[in-house]
Amino acid sequence: MKKGLLIGLLVFLLLAGAWVGELLWSAGHFKKIEPHFDGACRTVSGLIGAEDITVHPGTGIAYMSACDRRAVNQGRAGRGAVYAYDLKKKNPPLVNLTPDAEADFQPHGISLYVNDRGPDALFVINHQGGRHRIDIYTIQGGALRLRRTLSDPMLVSPNDLVAVGPNQCYVTNDHRHVTGVARMIEEYGRRRLANVVFFDGKQFAEVVSGIGYANGINVSHDGRTLYLAATTEQALHIYFRDPETNALTLQEKLPLETGVDNIEIDQEGGLWIGAHPKLLTFMKHAQDPSRISPSQVLHLTFLAGGGYVVEEVYADRGEALSASSVASVFGQRMLIGAVFDPKILDCQISSKP
Repeated sequence: MKKGLLIGLLVFLLLAGAWVGELLWSAGHFKKIEPHFDGACRTVSGLIGAEDITVHPGTGIAYMSACDRRAVNQGRAGRGAVYAYDLKKKNPPLVNLTPDAEADFQPHGISLYVNDRGPDALFVINHQGGRHRIDIYTIQGGALRLRRTLSDPMLVSPNDLVAVGPNQCYVTNDHRHVTGVARMIEEYGRRRLANVVFFDGKQFAEVVSGIGYANGINVSHDGRTLYLAATTEQALHIYFRDPETNALTLQEKLPLETGVDNIEIDQEGGLWIGAHPKLLTFMKHAQDPSRISPSQVLHLTFLAGGGYVVEEVYADRGEALSASSVASVFGQRMLIGAVFDPKILDCQISSKP
């Protein structure tokens, strides 16, 4: 009897050890980060947690979603704001576009809809008051005017969104379980339970399910391809999008071997992805600012004859910027934002990929 128990315990320990080892390996714990960047960056302070950044392709205005998430996690107001930053200027000031927002305004993912038939719109995920909603702003004369607010039980844990119309958008839920042990199992067990929902102007509906931490989302310039970052899968999902029905059909999953976060698209259709090469280190950084987390920016180009090329444009151990979540490009200028840091990087690229 004792022998059987010992054998059972040994098997359990071996399996547990193998699981831990595989988790550490897949989460990038043993990766060696070699800092590099072909260009120069300067630090821009004055905001905290610029988790998402998008640039208007015509005006060069960068819109930034910022919130002190550590303060929120500690039960304090996050002092969130949406900022504008003019990339047609050499050293532009940060302009708070939401100065009248409430103290617990908590902006997260954002998306810009450039409207050929009317004013442009900025969609903002807002976790204000511990609830989830989407605020749709009209952009007029450099200011934001709140036009509409969306809320629904299907917004379980919204992270990012992409607008495909003046009132239409796809939204990622990064978790199915939002609290407690179930959430922890979902994260560390890398369970594929997250989803994407679509708002057609009237109601929400699920369009994609079975994703490992659905995170950044964006669409191609022609609106026929949707890109989705699956963070714990360390992969980019590519879908064909039917512009008439808004249905999504999976085309390919590209393994990127890093914790992909937000996705931005440049004028040429190339993808710029902020990423976390060491996911477990990132989770420690989320709890303790003294534990820095590496930053990484990938540029992905699709080849005319098929296939793609991925280049690591920027890498840092977390000293210049910790936990990069987004990289947005306008010409040779690249802005890198982070989940928690009280700064962004304004970078000049020497030779654009």
